Amino acid sequence: MRGEILVVGGGLIGSSIAWRLAQKGFRVTIADAGNLGGEASPAGAGMLSPGAEFDQPSAWRDLGLESIRLYPSFVEELQAETGIETDFRMFHPEDGIVDPAALLRAVRGACESRKVRVTQQHVTDVSSNDYAAVVIAAGAWSDQIQLGGHTLPAVVPIKGHLIGFQLEPGVLGLVRREGETYVLQRSNGFMIAGSNEQDIGFDRAVDAKICEDIHRRAARLFPPLENATPVKRWIGFRPRLVEGDGPQIGRIPGTNVWLAYGHYRNGILLTPVTAQRIVEKITVLPGA
Repeated sequence: MRGEILVVGGGLIGSSIAWRLAQKGFRVTIADAGNLGGEASPAGAGMLSPGAEFDQPSAWRDLGLESIRLYPSFVEELQAETGIETDFRMFHPEDGIVDPAALLRAVRGACESRKVRVTQQHVTDVSSNDYAAVVIAAGAWSDQIQLGGHTLPAVVPIKGHLIGFQLEPGVLGLVRREGETYVLQRSNGFMIAGSNEQDIGFDRAVDAKICEDIHRRAARLFPPLENATPVKRWIGFRPRLVEGDGPQIGRIPGTNVWLAYGHYRNGILLTPVTAQRIVEKITVLPGA
């Protein structure tokens, strides 16, 4: 076994990095402040549509297209290791959907089978000298971590609301989208409508008026929702970098610290490519 690696943050990205590292033979510990990825990862709807999300050439679009191409094999491998279905479906070579909560359960199961150690702790200070490598993947909380004098790129939480309906399976046809409004349906019939954006800090309150607005917009896309009653309303915090184009995926120069955060609205989409890029670089370090 090789030196221990600490991954701070147990969401989809952090847990996927830990799983991939464990596959390479590393001893890995995940430190998560809550219920192992209970924040942004399960809060997302699970659309995988880089073409719709990014209509102009950019670093985001390139990453999105690379990641969606990795998704089929990523999910297949997870399901082979754990037997957990993720409701992953593709309706175009560059468009698909996945159930983020199910995907997170699968990644958790894969980490468990690979003997990844998980600790529930709110990490505020890390001495990177204690580890072969440290990966910061704590989403909107990442820049709150102290790393021996290194200032991490600033990130802010962008609050988004979603609402859910329980309808007959198959009535929608996977996804409908117009601008910032979308509706998608899982295989079990659960239908999700979203969304909005608010830069108001870590405010966890669910705003009824915003949910009503999302409901009205969603009903214009899918009229049967007009008379449907939401069975769930919830929020999530998207980690948006204060500066820079694209997420932080890479090493802090001259250190053994790696950053994997700032994915904004695309953390679920970019999970496979982020894990691949971080793990490839860590495993070519001297001594690895």
